Amino acid sequence: MERPAWAPRSIDISVPSVSRIYDYYLGGSHNFEVDREAARRAMEFIPGLPKISQANRAFMRRAVRYAVAEGVTQFLDIGSGIPTFGNAHEIARAANPDARVVYVDHDPVAVAHSEAVLAGCDGVDVVAADLRKPQEILTSPQVEQLLDLERPVALLLVAVLHFVEDADDPHAAVAELGAALAPGSLLVLTHASYEGIPQRAEGAVDVYKDIRNPLVMRSRDEIGRFFEGYDMVEPGLVPMPHWRPDTAPEDEDPWAFSGFAGVGRTA
Repeated sequence: MERPAWAPRSIDISVPSVSRIYDYYLGGSHNFEVDREAARRAMEFIPGLPKISQANRAFMRRAVRYAVAEGVTQFLDIGSGIPTFGNAHEIARAANPDARVVYVDHDPVAVAHSEAVLAGCDGVDVVAADLRKPQEILTSPQVEQLLDLERPVALLLVAVLHFVEDADDPHAAVAELGAALAPGSLLVLTHASYEGIPQRAEGAVDVYKDIRNPLVMRSRDEIGRFFEGYDMVEPGLVPMPHWRPDTAPEDEDPWAFSGFAGVGRTA
């Protein structure tokens, strides 16, 4: 397999990547046949995965615009993935040119692409770090240089927590990140769940397990625990198309309602 110029030498392009699979769902071009094959296998069980991914991105854009309208202009986007059109920094800076964004991902492909896309872009940077190690993120030079943690920050955890197993205590990681943020900060979150999926889809979970990136489906109550210590922004924790929609939710594809989205504010 020929290695394209955009693929870092340090990565094994024969192994599927969650970031590249997500890129494929979104219609991107930074993926390989091994990623597409894994995606097609998962789609045998959840045919609407591209629609779910698009609903995630649409929610993220609405939440970022909401944050800027509320006066929050600093963003920490963890599990940001491979840059595609409509990234957090593009949405935020269209609303406020002074907005600052730090992207975080542990996938070297996602980090390498982010570095390329963000080259020469002031006020935006990327960190190679893992959600499960909050202090590595919070003490990174990029966060320390770009974000003032004494002022409100929007913490974006969009479509990432369902890749963190219970054994790694994702609730503790989210709580530790939230504890470092100033009052008035926002937690912006989406999470996969069997609730709302039009059909049972355990087979897709097995596909992700096979590529050593377990997909953890949590209940609405379990997802709600991530917002402990936050005041929920209306309409609360809801299926993605129902969170402050731009268009009528009834016009959305049924698969877009799989999983939950919410925004919380620190007191």
